[in-house]
Amino acid sequence: MNEIASPGQLRLAYARWALVTVPAIVFLGFLSGKLANSGYGNRWFAALAKPELILPGWAFGVAWTILYILMALAFAIVLHARGARGRGIAIAAFLVQLVLNFGWSPLFFRFHQVGQALFLIIALAALVAITTALFWRVRRAAGLLLLPYLCWLAFASYLNYEIGRLNPDAESLGKPAFQTQI
Repeated sequence: MNEIASPGQLRLAYARWALVTVPAIVFLGFLSGKLANSGYGNRWFAALAKPELILPGWAFGVAWTILYILMALAFAIVLHARGARGRGIAIAAFLVQLVLNFGWSPLFFRFHQVGQALFLIIALAALVAITTALFWRVRRAAGLLLLPYLCWLAFASYLNYEIGRLNPDAESLGKPAFQTQI
């Protein structure tokens, strides 16, 4: 036997990574959105004029859950690729983009900073494009799993832009949620 690990052992090692990354990333994404009071339940957001292409509220929850699962699976593939060239920088890029991702909802929904949120999501999309390329170099499947996320960010950037255009006074429509008094 010349193999270090059997194919079954390799699949099990990947499954262990996925069992950690998927729940962690989905939970952190949910927590970010919940703490930011994101979505149609947010009174400030409900008062904004929306673009025609905006989706129903439930669609965002479904889309983000799927995207977080795909992101976590891609991350697990890269984490599992020990010894792969470029793995370290790919992991670092992924973690930085994840922090930016979790920062968008509070910036937009809690602090009502539509313009700054647009700059953040554009920077995020650029970093995700870089991360996708880095993941692709480590393992092609990991890069492929990030492509839907990149497409979604393009759509979300459009929505953010349109909301800003349709609501030039969006930041002054209400107090940011951290200042709201009961």
